[in-house]
Amino acid sequence: MAASTTPEQTQPVKRNPPYLPTPLERIALGIFPAILVFGTIFSIVSPDVRASAYDHVSQSHHQDPSVVPGYFARKNNIFNVVFVKRGWGWITFAFVFSLLMQPTGKAPPAVVLARRIRAGIRWLAVTGWWFFVTQWFFGPPIIDRSFRWTGGKCELAEREVSVEGGGSVKEMLTAVACKAAGGKWKGGHDISGHVFLLVLGAVFLMQEVGWPALRFSGWVAEERSIVMPDGAVKSASVESETAVGYGAGEPAFNIGGKTAIGFIALSLWMLLMTAIYFHTWFEKFTGLFTAIIAMYTVYYVPRFVPAVRGVVGLPGI
Repeated sequence: MAASTTPEQTQPVKRNPPYLPTPLERIALGIFPAILVFGTIFSIVSPDVRASAYDHVSQSHHQDPSVVPGYFARKNNIFNVVFVKRGWGWITFAFVFSLLMQPTGKAPPAVVLARRIRAGIRWLAVTGWWFFVTQWFFGPPIIDRSFRWTGGKCELAEREVSVEGGGSVKEMLTAVACKAAGGKWKGGHDISGHVFLLVLGAVFLMQEVGWPALRFSGWVAEERSIVMPDGAVKSASVESETAVGYGAGEPAFNIGGKTAIGFIALSLWMLLMTAIYFHTWFEKFTGLFTAIIAMYTVYYVPRFVPAVRGVVGLPGI
């Protein structure tokens, strides 16, 4: 006699849309705009911040230690100089250290190696975006190009160019070259490089450390959905060689994971300080948006484009 089925068994499983963040990811990603909004409101209502003159050219308050509204409003504060200015180097260190120290349970060595290779490819993709936005993009980086496209220029550099008789050189100047020439970057829209870097680094580590730890420990069921080559939408677990909770009973975060968590926490703190003391709200918003472009491309597009997923994979899968 055929086995009977209940209505619950005949109903299709409801999955999270593969092109959108999962409920857990929405909570994590919501931290970033919340910090920016809170910091912006705090800068408006705080008497100390409002009383300090703000320079829109340097995107900061007066740097005189006697009048600056707080230690973290100074560009030479130790965390800005040592951590943020060298931010991607620190993020890379945290990523590599956590990847090498990541608990593997009883996963076969070939599976562990394949996951590390795909994680390295994702790091290359995110690092490439960081490089294009802040360092070089077939000439000036995207941040500097957007500044010029919105009417910005390097004051004083015009005089240097006219003396040398090369009017087009002015258009090729980057922010670094402008400062080196004794000029000031004025006029256009300046995407917040600090917000971009801090959000990019924190979300990158959240994805690369968080999902593997969650799958390893089994604390949370696999929420991610993927589109299969035949168009079917299934749980991301179908492409994993190990089940959720395959390391249950073992610590999910060892020294490598805890180091990454520490860098995430420091990034969030410095993001708050940036939100309070530096840049306009729109500059901060575009910094956030520019970081999210990379995160969506690397971590969400593969979920619904099998060909891309075949190259970069998914964290923990």
